[in-house]
Amino acid sequence: MTWIFGDFQLDRERFELRRGTDPVRLEPQVLALLVYLVRYRDRMVTKDEIATEVWPGRIASDASISSRIKSARQAVGDDGHQQTTIRTVHGKGFRFVGEVQETAPAKVTTVFPAAEPENVLTGKPSIAILPFRPLAMAPDLAILAEAIPCEIIQALSHLRWLAVIARGSSFRFREPDPDLGFVATALGARYVLSGIIEANGRRLAATLELSDASRSEVIWGDRIAAPLDAIDDLRNRIVTHLVTALEVYIPLNEATVAQMAPIDTLDAWANYHLGLQNLYRFTAQDNLRATGCFERAVKLDPRFARAHAGLSFTSFLEAFLRLGPDVAEARRAARRHAEQALELDPLDPFANFTMGRAHWLTHDLDVAAEWLDRATRLNPNYAQAYYSSAMTSMLTGNIAATETGLDLALQLSPLDPLLYGIHGVRSQMFMQTGDYAAAARWGDRAATTPGAHYLIAMIAMAANGMDGRHEQAKRWRQTVRRLKPDASAAHYFTAFPTRDTASRSKIADELTRQGF
Repeated sequence: MTWIFGDFQLDRERFELRRGTDPVRLEPQVLALLVYLVRYRDRMVTKDEIATEVWPGRIASDASISSRIKSARQAVGDDGHQQTTIRTVHGKGFRFVGEVQETAPAKVTTVFPAAEPENVLTGKPSIAILPFRPLAMAPDLAILAEAIPCEIIQALSHLRWLAVIARGSSFRFREPDPDLGFVATALGARYVLSGIIEANGRRLAATLELSDASRSEVIWGDRIAAPLDAIDDLRNRIVTHLVTALEVYIPLNEATVAQMAPIDTLDAWANYHLGLQNLYRFTAQDNLRATGCFERAVKLDPRFARAHAGLSFTSFLEAFLRLGPDVAEARRAARRHAEQALELDPLDPFANFTMGRAHWLTHDLDVAAEWLDRATRLNPNYAQAYYSSAMTSMLTGNIAATETGLDLALQLSPLDPLLYGIHGVRSQMFMQTGDYAAAARWGDRAATTPGAHYLIAMIAMAANGMDGRHEQAKRWRQTVRRLKPDASAAHYFTAFPTRDTASRSKIADELTRQGF
């Protein structure tokens, strides 16, 4: 958003004041003060507010506030006598009185006193990536403190659900231990990623910390190390590890905060994240809850591509797991919603992913593979798309591609909500190669992973039976009957239409022996 007044343009996202085409050099605190005054120009801003916003967690004297007001006035060609732009309300506060135009509609809300429920988050999540702080680094290595955050910003730009503050703005905060609350206020970022990179003997280590600035809470952190002669590997690991972590922890945090607010106060993005939280529980009831969240998101914003993709995913689960009464309609809905998502945003990896999964339901495996490959090209760190590509390769009999896809998915997301599926596909792969002991081992692992549904239990049952582990197969048979009393071999092969006729025949024989 850019505010225009007189000869000036104040760009909140880029955290920059320009006069014409020339940037006006300002201290970050002065620029943050100016942003706050313009944002709440419809009312007087008190000194207490300024102290809270510009010096969060610190004590600001009247002299400090007056100094920043004076600098802000000088920057916009105003002074304490004319007060044509920033007016003093004696003894109370200040007000921005210049005539302002906006380049985009702005939702201006009163935050002092709070007019909205506490902790309500609105709009697309946003993040600022700060330069890392180098410790004990030689000059030729200290450059990594900015090089790695630059690579992170580039990688995050592939994520359509996350707004990433531009490097030119976030890299203004190079001082050690910056006040993250102030950074977030200045840049308009909800999340801030900071880090330390250090050399210790012959090793390099990076410590990462992701903070929810709105609540002053650290929601994720990690430490990654590598030998000095493996710098490129360290850089790649940091970027891929971080992108995958953000895909998990930010949506989880968004959903947690959204749950604290009345449902009628939530915007489209909050409903979307609540939908994701219910989506990965894989029960009929939770799938209905997720569908309701995505439907509310679409109602609030009909052009919200990711919400349409979410509806495709819930329809896919309804058809794949037979959670509803009309499997054929759920199959059609999965395709229809994926098409709507792609029409709205053809570059969204999630939309491409759901289109690929929709083609699973009609056994168009070659077409599914193309859409899933497109999803990973759009987001090279998309673990679930790699897993789904691996499953497609397993179904078409490409064992080498299956192994590669599964290994990459597990490397990117070792705690993925679809982890049971990753292990289940590996079990099916070993059933195809005739290594039934390995198939049984991975089948057990898949079926004991959180989220595993009745089809995963059928994989474990078949693998154990084919390996001669009849007591274990019996236990999984009982689990299948408990989870899905009407489960059948037809359900299994509808979900997993493998083209490998030899293994398909042996699995069918085992399912028959188990009473399916």
